Amino acid sequence: MTQEMIQSSSETMRKIAQNIEKVMKGQPSAIRKLLVAFVSGGHVLLEDFPGTGKTTLAKALALSIDVKFSRIQFTPDLLPSDILGVSVFDQGDQSFYFHRGPIFTNILLSDEINRASPRTQSALLEAMAENQVSIEGKTYRFDSIFFVIATQNPVEFRGTYPLPEAQMDRFALKFSLGYVAPEQEVAILSSQEIRHPIEDISACVSVEDALRVRRNVKGVRISDELKRYIVDIVGATRGAAGVQLGASPRASLSLTKAAQAVALFDGRDFVTPENIQEIAVHVIAHRIVVDQQARFSGITAESIVDDIIKKTPVPA
Repeated sequence: MTQEMIQSSSETMRKIAQNIEKVMKGQPSAIRKLLVAFVSGGHVLLEDFPGTGKTTLAKALALSIDVKFSRIQFTPDLLPSDILGVSVFDQGDQSFYFHRGPIFTNILLSDEINRASPRTQSALLEAMAENQVSIEGKTYRFDSIFFVIATQNPVEFRGTYPLPEAQMDRFALKFSLGYVAPEQEVAILSSQEIRHPIEDISACVSVEDALRVRRNVKGVRISDELKRYIVDIVGATRGAAGVQLGASPRASLSLTKAAQAVALFDGRDFVTPENIQEIAVHVIAHRIVVDQQARFSGITAESIVDDIIKKTPVPA
């Protein structure tokens, strides 16, 4: 991969980030992680309290790229067919035709995904894993870009269903936005006095620009020593104290791709240990299950992964 390709990809990612920052004040870290997941071909789960800007972040990304966008509001009465589509009988020619659901898009916002039943949540599994869906014995392939941004409120909130482990494993990254500083919150109030700034967001890169970055991510070099470093970090979760279920090899794959995307974002064609350490907690923590006793003791999945990173020897 040439230096020109590296710089072009980094420039494209930064251009999207700057466009999103017009509406997402004080969230450069969240925007960076969102783009890392997007260009590495993964999906994102945003978990935070209502009103922190999860939906706005997703919409801003979709508007920054010239692609199709769909939004599904997950509710307890939502059915799988509401997501995938349904066969409709045509009285005119006396035959059925398939009416495609909102999942047939490029960027899909699954808003408050944990408010729907597990049966409905499972409608996304094949799509997120294989970029296709199988309906009534027929397989439908998606476009080159299919990116799911799911939002959820903490499971302690009323009317929510915890996402099953198999579905959590399909998300490349999970992170929270958190509350911004008071100065940034004042800026948010000022920016929305007349209209929401997202109404002024327009595409700043093309579909081909985005696909080019995705292709170039795969060309970022990662040494065998760093691959082993990733495997050691992920493998340590399987025997860590307080862990009921450790991370799978899919976590190692996701961490590798995410680290490559971080390196490309920073304008390099090789991965460093710092790239892995920066993103590891957000790639791994949501994939492990902490046992009940450890949770009662205040131990979290994030703290376990963070401790593993500190203890795992860094390749020389």
